[in-house]
Amino acid sequence: MSDKEVTLMENLEETRLRLCDKFANVTESDSAVAQCYLAENEWDMERALNSFFEADMESVFDAEDTEEIKNNRPLNKRKKTDLLEKAHSPETKRRMISEKVDCIDLTEDEPACTSSTSSKGSEVEEGDRKLSLVSWNVDGLDTLSLVERARGLCSYLTLYTPDVVFLQELIPSYAQYIKKRAVSYVFVEGNEDGYFIGILLKKSRVKLHKHEIISYPTTQMMRNLLCAQVTFFGQELYLMTSHLESCKDQAAERMKQLKVVLQNIKEVPDNTTVIFGGDTNLRDPEVAKVGGLPSGVTDVWEELGKPEHCRYTWDTKMNSNKGVSYVSRCRFDRIYLRPATTGPRMSPEHMTLIGMEKLDCGRYTSDHWGIYCTFTP
Repeated sequence: MSDKEVTLMENLEETRLRLCDKFANVTESDSAVAQCYLAENEWDMERALNSFFEADMESVFDAEDTEEIKNNRPLNKRKKTDLLEKAHSPETKRRMISEKVDCIDLTEDEPACTSSTSSKGSEVEEGDRKLSLVSWNVDGLDTLSLVERARGLCSYLTLYTPDVVFLQELIPSYAQYIKKRAVSYVFVEGNEDGYFIGILLKKSRVKLHKHEIISYPTTQMMRNLLCAQVTFFGQELYLMTSHLESCKDQAAERMKQLKVVLQNIKEVPDNTTVIFGGDTNLRDPEVAKVGGLPSGVTDVWEELGKPEHCRYTWDTKMNSNKGVSYVSRCRFDRIYLRPATTGPRMSPEHMTLIGMEKLDCGRYTSDHWGIYCTFTP
């Protein structure tokens, strides 16, 4: 074998080792599993990831649906007010509602919501004009107890009935599970294969006009930006979610992606309110390195006074899903707001973390806490 051929073989081996490392990082598997799936798919990363997720999860969610039909379990009718009190009470620490909830209709429209949108002549109470939003990395890549955790997400959506939901780290089977149950929402997906992001919009209160997917040209982790142009009680909103590149050593790529996000925010017309939310994986110095947030754009957590109770959305000290020995506490999940300069000016009112109660399976809904926040016109 010539020196040139030896060099080519060494380069090929090095490339494949890097692919195995990236596959194992994304799927939280090991190098042997990575090599198996990549080799079967001719070392095409996207095909290998699709094969991994579909093979592992389709049968699990199919079994869940079959069990629901077999048992014909009734929808839990626990009062929303009682649940809210329980969720926010000091006594509720680490235990989620024990009953298995079908969540076939996650959010039955309340009379106030229905009447507010049914006729032009009816007046809408000020409280009904508050926009509620959830942003959550649901960790669909972690296949352990995934059905139970997906059911946990349904329970939280039933509890909070948000107008808008930003979801990250979905996989196809998880997305289909939510679609079957979130019948009162429009579901906009950022992709159909591998793992991806999505937006849920409450049909009775938020009207979707159009959406677009903006690519990150140099991503190594299939990341992109999902945007939706909507109206909410006559207000023009531009909603954006993303899952920026993961891991500390991907800071350069993550900052490139943040620049794309901020540039797109700046390009939205001034008469439209922009809300971005998602798993940014950002460290504060990285935001500073790109020049900070543009004029008029605020970090909602900071604008609300940096409340300590919702500082850390990734917290291995409190969240045991990853089962790691080290402690890592980071504010990876963030919400940015750029209010419209004309018409009603939307302002953040409240923020809290959700998903902090353990499910019956002994795990949390995700390895991230979700963010729930409200905005006033």
